[in-house]
Amino acid sequence: QVHLVESGGGLVQPGGSLRLSCAASGSIFSIRTMNWYRQAPGKQRELVALITSGGSTIYADSGKGRFTISRNTTETTVDLQMNSLKPEDTAVYYCYAYMIATAPYRYVEVWGQGTLVTVSS
Repeated sequence: QVHLVESGGGLVQPGGSLRLSCAASGSIFSIRTMNWYRQAPGKQRELVALITSGGSTIYADSGKGRFTISRNTTETTVDLQMNSLKPEDTAVYYCYAYMIATAPYRYVEVWGQGTLVTVSS
């Protein structure tokens, strides 16, 4: 079993900052990519940012210049630093990982439970 647990969501005023964290645990051999998605009310889930095992990053246009994704040295935790937040950033943010799990060895896709970010004055 592999689990992802997000933290760091909450209420913030426009222009403020939040840092989301996602920790992976369980029978993990290696994590290929860790991504952040978000889903606003009435909208489809969309990619916010991803980071590969090699450290390459990709950002959606909506977050370029404002959001930064990073992984810790053990590569089991991914953070999303969000600055200059706007009301349109309000959404449930989900962590996702594509990894090789053990017992047995296999590729798996894992989602976290989501954390709510509300940007409002």
